[in-house]
Amino acid sequence: MTLATDILRRPEAVPRPRRPGMRRPADLVRGLPGGVLVAGALIALYLVMAAAPALLQTHPPFRTDLAATLRPPSLDHLFGTDQSGRDLFSRVVEGTRDSLAIGVGATSLSLTLALLLGVTAGLAGGALDRAIGRFLEVMFAFPNLFLALLLITVFEATPVTLIAAVGIGTAPGYARMVRGQFLAVKGAGYVEAARALGHSRLRILRRHILPNAMRPLVAMITLGVGQSIVWASSLAFLGLGVAPPSPEWGALLDAGRNYVTRAWWLEVMPGLAIIVFALSVTVVGRHVQDRLDGRAGTP
Repeated sequence: MTLATDILRRPEAVPRPRRPGMRRPADLVRGLPGGVLVAGALIALYLVMAAAPALLQTHPPFRTDLAATLRPPSLDHLFGTDQSGRDLFSRVVEGTRDSLAIGVGATSLSLTLALLLGVTAGLAGGALDRAIGRFLEVMFAFPNLFLALLLITVFEATPVTLIAAVGIGTAPGYARMVRGQFLAVKGAGYVEAARALGHSRLRILRRHILPNAMRPLVAMITLGVGQSIVWASSLAFLGLGVAPPSPEWGALLDAGRNYVTRAWWLEVMPGLAIIVFALSVTVVGRHVQDRLDGRAGTP
């Protein structure tokens, strides 16, 4: 019996061809650092909390029980209870959707404004670039928190106002970064070579400038979400966040600050939820940036 006949009789023994460069999902995961895997798993857990909170909640998040007020963490109440006897763990899970929505919305608004200003300044140059540069310098003269406080003071504190306040407050930093990236790419050697070859401005913009200038924004998106949630929580802690009974993380911090000496868990547990999420997206964002810059090992 020949080898070819044996293979024909046993087709399952013939390995499936794989296209060059293809990797199995298991291979991609196996090459990731342990810290990135843990951070990715935590982000996935937060997404489950936001999409289907009932899967993880141990008690109804809005049910009050005056006989169980300010109970410390236990097996029955993992994060303890608040001043109304509500289960804090369930409320933290319930507030994940609002907190992530504020973070994603503020980051989207901030990046949109940054792209509008940064790309216009970087591509136009001349007087328009100088005008946008002066405007960004004026915006940088005001602290981000001051701009956010100004907007929330003028308008009512709602999730939409928080998104606008945090997004506008963080946009100048992103805009200056985008502008600098576009100016650097415009002067790169490969762009000059494309001009020398007679490529049109539209082709150069589409094939060379945009893909290379937009690369850092991938990591900025992940980092910006965590930063926006921290900013929104800071505003809520100052009493300028979403009004109760919303269990948004910043609102939980604001509600628990009057009981910090009697019930430490009212501040620690929501604070840990914010810190863990911010650290997780930062780790993933840094790893993505390193991979794009070629500084991380290739799996």
